Amino acid sequence: MDLLADYRRATMFFETGDPSGAARLLEPIVDAEPGNAAVRQLLARAYFQSAQLNRAEAHLRELVDRDPSDHYAHHVLGRTLERLNRHTDALRHLRIAAAMYAANDDYRVALDRVEARVGGTR
Repeated sequence: MDLLADYRRATMFFETGDPSGAARLLEPIVDAEPGNAAVRQLLARAYFQSAQLNRAEAHLRELVDRDPSDHYAHHVLGRTLERLNRHTDALRHLRIAAAMYAANDDYRVALDRVEARVGGTR
């Protein structure tokens, strides 16, 4: 198995709109290199894009546990939890991401949307 070639192919699949194809290529790479954050992140994004949200959540939690300063992992975890209708859980991660990288408009928009949702359901 040529892990680098498979990773490049998976990236191409992801970028051309085939996140499920990307995930199939990335799963054995993560198994072979479980500490590789870049591969795990792309796999989580592929799961997110293909609506395999529980799988995305598991990999994103692993990324956040390993590196709590990974603002992007917090953001995507928050977005994943939002899509799972777990808005209160999503808030924590979206707030962390927005606090760590305040200049990112996507982070602020996601946070505002979920804050409004949670505020509207109390």
